[in-house]
Amino acid sequence: MTSVGDEEVRNKQVILKDYVSGFPKESDMYVTNNTTIKLKVPEGSNGVVVKNLYLSCDPYMRNRMKKAVSGSYIDSFKPGLPISGFGVAKVLDSGNPNFKKGDLVWGRTGWEEYSLLTNFETLFKVQHTDVPLSYYMGILGMPGLTAYGGFYEVCSPKKGEHVFISAASGAVGQIVGQFAKLFGCYVVGSAGSKEKVELLKNKFRFDEAFNYKEEPDLDAALKRYFPKGIDIYFENVGGKMLDAVLLNMREHGRIAVCGMISQYNLDKPEGVHNLMHLISKRIRIEGFLVFDYYHLYPKFVELVLSYIAEGKIVYVEDIAEGLESGPAALIGLFTGRNVGKQIVLVAHE
Repeated sequence: MTSVGDEEVRNKQVILKDYVSGFPKESDMYVTNNTTIKLKVPEGSNGVVVKNLYLSCDPYMRNRMKKAVSGSYIDSFKPGLPISGFGVAKVLDSGNPNFKKGDLVWGRTGWEEYSLLTNFETLFKVQHTDVPLSYYMGILGMPGLTAYGGFYEVCSPKKGEHVFISAASGAVGQIVGQFAKLFGCYVVGSAGSKEKVELLKNKFRFDEAFNYKEEPDLDAALKRYFPKGIDIYFENVGGKMLDAVLLNMREHGRIAVCGMISQYNLDKPEGVHNLMHLISKRIRIEGFLVFDYYHLYPKFVELVLSYIAEGKIVYVEDIAEGLESGPAALIGLFTGRNVGKQIVLVAHE
C-alpha cells in the first residue's frame, strides 16, 4: 500500500477481465494497484469504509462470471470492475449509526484491500472474537448458516435417518455431516481424493466416505453404503451424482439442493434422467438460498459456538495468503485443489 495523501491510499483489487465461458482460468482475472480510495466516508453518505481482512472463495461465484440470465438470484460481476463476495473486515470510518470505527464485520465486500460499503442487508457485526476471525467466512458465516438452514429446515431430519452428502469435505458439506451425526443420523459423504475421504471419516466423524473418482458405477457405490436406501440427500454436485441418488432414495426422502458444482462450467448443463422416482417414492426436492435463513442467524450462532466450545464440531480451512493469490484460490475450487473451506487472507487486523 502506497500513501497518496492524508486520506487517500492505493487500493489493490482483483478485476474480472470479461465474461467467462467454459472452465474459468486465473487469467480471466487480474490484480491491479492502479486505483485509489479515500479512507473517509463521502459527505452525506451512510456508508462505511472498511479494511478487508479475509475473503471467501465460494462456488456460486462462478455463476457471477457469466452474463446474468433471466431468473438469476444474484447479479453478475461487471468486466473491468473488482469482483465481490463474502469477507471479514474492520470498519475504518462510518456514516452509519449501527457501525462505528473499529467494529469487525462480515458480509458482502469487494475483492480489494479497502471497500466503501452501502448495502447493510448482508453486513453483520462480529459479536464473538474468542474464535478465529476466519470462522466468519466458514462455520460462523455464510457456509455455516447454509448448512444449518439446509439440514434442519429443508431436510427436516429425524434421528436414525440415513444421510448422504456430496462434496462433503467442502465448506458446507463438512458442517452438514457433523450436524447430522450430532442429531443421531447415519452419515456418508463423497469427496474427490483419498486425503479428503480420510478427513471425512477421521476428523469429521462421518460413518463412511468414498472417493467418487474411483467409483465407475455411482449407483453401485451408493447401494454399497446405503443397502436400505437414503432418507436425506444434501446436494452439492448435480449431474450424474444426482441421477444415481434418485435411484437410491427411500420413500418420502428429502433432497436439499444447495449447489450443483459439476454443472457450473458447462455451456450446456447435463440432463437428469431418473426424475420419475420423485413420483413413485414421493420424494421432496427443494432448492434454497442462505438469504432465506438470515432471520435464524442468532439461533444458529448460539448453537454452533456451544458445539465449538464443547469440542463437538471441528472445521478445516485452506487459507491462501495475499490478495494476489485470490484468483488461483478461487479457480482451485473447481479442480478440487482446496482441502476444507477456501479463504484468502488479505491483511492481519
